Amino acid sequence: MRARLIDVATPRDPAGIVVVLHGGGSRRGSPAVSPTQLSVLRMLPVARTIARAGRRRLAVSRLLNSHRGWDASHTPVDDASWAVRQLRERHPGVPVALVGHSLGGRAALLAGSLPPVTTVVALNPWLQATDDVDLTGRHVLVVHGTEDRIASPQRSRTLADRLARRPGVELTWHEVAGGKHAMLSHRGEFERTAARFVVEHLLADHDPARE
Repeated sequence: MRARLIDVATPRDPAGIVVVLHGGGSRRGSPAVSPTQLSVLRMLPVARTIARAGRRRLAVSRLLNSHRGWDASHTPVDDASWAVRQLRERHPGVPVALVGHSLGGRAALLAGSLPPVTTVVALNPWLQATDDVDLTGRHVLVVHGTEDRIASPQRSRTLADRLARRPGVELTWHEVAGGKHAMLSHRGEFERTAARFVVEHLLADHDPARE
């Protein structure tokens, strides 16, 4: 299966592009991503909230990965890179935000060094202790629920602290008290926090008065 983009908002002349990345671990015997799997559907309200907050100034697309989980030979970072290239061809010169949950949050962070990306949002990212990336010049938001038992909040905080100490990285940490991995409880806080951050920074990056 190939990666696919599903458009959520398609303004003719957008000021910014948002790519929404889903999570979802691998499943034995079912490597393909289904549009109806919970990890994919979980990002629908996130994408819609960002699109509404963007007030027709943001092009928002959801990415369906080429396969489930995180494979050593082809990872969600590869799919995110493909998506950024596709959208960059549609709208050259427009800044890009990556917004991901779980494995998608990890992919958003690790793909955040791509040249058109200016803004990265990681929601309950599923990280490895060795993960690191150069996000110089980027606006980065890491959101994690305190009751997440799938992805480690401590690993998120460790990476966030490491990035925050580096010059040229604007890092914001947001803790959701009582939030769990699926973002079902406190869903509004996850969605609104992500949307506000994307609108504030992505649209500012395209403000002609700053150029």
